Amino acid sequence: MKTKARNTFLLIVRMVVGWHFLYEGVSKLFTPGWSSKYYLEGSLWIFKGLFGWIASNPTLLGIADFLNIWGLTLIGLALIIGLFTRLTAIAGSLLLLMYFVAYPPIPGYTFGGMEEGSYLWINKNIVELAMLLFLAAYGGKELWSIDHIIDTWRREKAYRPIPEGRRSMLRDLIGVPVLGAFAYALYKKRKWESFERKHLTETDGVTSATVRTFQFTRLEELKGQVPKGKIKGMEISRMIMGGNLIGGWAHARDLIYTDKLVKAYHSDEKVMQTLLLGEKCGMNALITNPQLNRIVNKYRRELKSDLKFISDCGINMNFYEGIKQSIDGGADMLYCQGEITDRWSRGKEIEDIAKGIEMIREQGLPAGIGAHRIESIKACVEFGIKPDFWVKTLHHHNYWSVGEKDWRNIDYAEPDSGYRDNVFCFNPEETIRFMNTLDEPWIAFKVLAAGAIQPEDGFKYAFDNGADFICVGMYDFQIVDDTNILLDTLPKVDRPYPWRG
Repeated sequence: MKTKARNTFLLIVRMVVGWHFLYEGVSKLFTPGWSSKYYLEGSLWIFKGLFGWIASNPTLLGIADFLNIWGLTLIGLALIIGLFTRLTAIAGSLLLLMYFVAYPPIPGYTFGGMEEGSYLWINKNIVELAMLLFLAAYGGKELWSIDHIIDTWRREKAYRPIPEGRRSMLRDLIGVPVLGAFAYALYKKRKWESFERKHLTETDGVTSATVRTFQFTRLEELKGQVPKGKIKGMEISRMIMGGNLIGGWAHARDLIYTDKLVKAYHSDEKVMQTLLLGEKCGMNALITNPQLNRIVNKYRRELKSDLKFISDCGINMNFYEGIKQSIDGGADMLYCQGEITDRWSRGKEIEDIAKGIEMIREQGLPAGIGAHRIESIKACVEFGIKPDFWVKTLHHHNYWSVGEKDWRNIDYAEPDSGYRDNVFCFNPEETIRFMNTLDEPWIAFKVLAAGAIQPEDGFKYAFDNGADFICVGMYDFQIVDDTNILLDTLPKVDRPYPWRG
């Protein structure tokens, strides 16, 4: 490679990689409370034990955070100006190698790392590592670097005269204006972020049209783990994660775009982050539809998780097909979806519910029955069906969108009954009375009426009135808050009913 072309290529490599390193370091430096803890905890490959140990030790974690922030910053700075280029390139290569080892772009080991720039066995860490190794091998004293100024000064001192002049020195200081450009770009970015904080996220307390701020409660603020009960000998957390938001079934009343919005929000990565956060809070079970078999099993496989998958077997009103798909998908517990029960319990199809329960039991799995209408539960009991657990809606009617209807006379399964998608437990008083005559554990769902009731209120109401478990759909930013609310609520529960699970 000709000298001029080589020097130009080495300059581009230095500037590009150096800019990226410097930005990563400075962005962490300016992020309050930044820590590598969760990054280290999420590593699944060969050194996961070491990384986990570092994350759990405050002293070692502090050292790791310091080395990350200042290692990236100083390496980036040195690369841009061309100071100690070979040594810096080697140091940068080692840092990138550690990132690669923590999250290799190998199927099953990528979760928790950045998906952008990961291309199956090759990711941007490897690409930059190769560039830095090339720089370490062929760079160091090329033109357009502080290293060249130092080398020129040494040679001039030993062998006079060396034909190097002022123009050459100015050329070697090319990294200085690049640093100026970086500083200007960073200033503009932070100026915009300051504008956002000042003008876009402040609540003035006067008008209702302002954007309200909220804080994403972090895992460090978690008060404890969700306690557990048992269903058919299987240990299940008292609060179970709900899958409606993940699947895009938002029950958002008049907001017709919400289902599409939650589907767009819940990418595979976001779903897996949400489930992992729930597990870290002590929730070891998820209730969802067999249509989500793929993402549930991807999560369990890639994170080596034993998250319990409770399937509602709801496939196009076909309980048997739902059972088949759920078993094929590795479900741990199965039940007849509420809408299926509500419809089939009215006539001869109730026999099909009983047959489905036996099909599940033949696989050695706990079998349950879900419902929205308490009449559906009563019909199953009268028919002689005795499941291992029940899944029944429960919430009060003390929220504004309930309206003034007598919901006891509304039948959501009948198009002309006047039902609107804003009530899910039509007769809470009778639900409480009848469900507490049954011996089997009861999972209450829709306890917040699909977001209309505050968790502090909905959780206590459900547990006070006999529910043994609750199923709650949560976004990732709600999970720690909801867990803390649950832990605050449970000691205050005043129930006259025994715990059945």
